[in-house]
Amino acid sequence: MNVTGGQPAPPKAQDSKLARWLVVAVLCAILVAACVLGYLGWTSTDTSVPASGYVALVLGVVFSLVVGVGLMALVFYSSRKGYDEPVVLIREPESDPDDGHSGPR
Repeated sequence: MNVTGGQPAPPKAQDSKLARWLVVAVLCAILVAACVLGYLGWTSTDTSVPASGYVALVLGVVFSLVVGVGLMALVFYSSRKGYDEPVVLIREPESDPDDGHSGPR
């Protein structure tokens, strides 16, 4: 690591490109391995799935999609309505000494 004036030197553009391609290559290798393992797991047995298994699979997928779409809708709704804004302290107006109260009501 190069250090100039106590600060580390920024990485070179060549190093950044190499790191990106390395990450892409590793992720592609993981994807290929997952696909191969999925295929081997799917075809390694000759048992059949009953109709209730397919019904459960479809219901699970539909339920997952409904939950995902619902949560994303809530994220967009709260963003549009301003619920995601940072908290701002709104101070109470100071009481008037003429009204006979010394503090907040």
